[in-house]
Amino acid sequence: MNRKTKGIVFILLAALFFALMNMFVKATGDLPFFQKSFFRNVVSLIVSFIIFSRSNVNYKMNKDDFIILLKRATIGTIGILCNFYAVDHLILADANMLNKLSPFFAIIFSYLLFKEKPSKMQVISLIIAFFGALLIIKPGFGFYSFAALIGLIGGMSAGLAYTYVRILGIHNMPNALIVLGFSIISTLASLPMTILKWTPMSLKQLIFLLLAGLMATIAQFSLSIAYRNAPAKELSVFDYSQIVYSAIIGFIVFNQIPDLLSLVGYFLVIGVAVLMFLIENDYIKLRGD
Repeated sequence: MNRKTKGIVFILLAALFFALMNMFVKATGDLPFFQKSFFRNVVSLIVSFIIFSRSNVNYKMNKDDFIILLKRATIGTIGILCNFYAVDHLILADANMLNKLSPFFAIIFSYLLFKEKPSKMQVISLIIAFFGALLIIKPGFGFYSFAALIGLIGGMSAGLAYTYVRILGIHNMPNALIVLGFSIISTLASLPMTILKWTPMSLKQLIFLLLAGLMATIAQFSLSIAYRNAPAKELSVFDYSQIVYSAIIGFIVFNQIPDLLSLVGYFLVIGVAVLMFLIENDYIKLRGD
């Protein structure tokens, strides 16, 4: 198996485990989403601490990198909370699709933080992707639209968090430290509301939350392995397999079927993502290139 194939296999696995994470989160029922987030984060914290403590990483963090890590962790925590809220109140495929808008937001934040001017094709892709998002959100005053908007904010937060991860990567911060820092902040951030709004859980709910945390942790490390073996531009499109997994899980486990507008939205977002993948990897040549 060559490195590119290995990268594709692991990003497909990461997408599957993220979809399973959301399935277990939704299966816990009407527990507060802060409480769900806390247990998911605790598992990640324990695993990432064990891995970091055994990695013998020799890295001295300066003040600027600490601030960037803090921003990444804070924004990432907001993203998780928004995603869990969306998973609770939307059908799984819709919630996952809104979260998968993060690469398009990353284009915007790369311009704002790195001054990387997007290409004309990237600008067009952004417009099409956000139009697709509108079809999923279905703007209005209903509760579903509000929950979808929260899901969109989650996707935006993930896009900004990935941009901060990129900065930390340029500064050679070890991935284990980035994951550990995020896990600490996200656990602490969700703890106060978990205590204030604590809801007794059944053994089944507790097991589901611990499994959600385990799925998330496996997904995170699968993602890391994927991007160590192949560049992002060669893998990004395969991450959208999570939408397919989520649609299948939603139908089988929760008897959910996306409506026509959502399906058109999926087609637009995934379609433009595939087009960008083909262009960036030179499978399609634009006139003038």
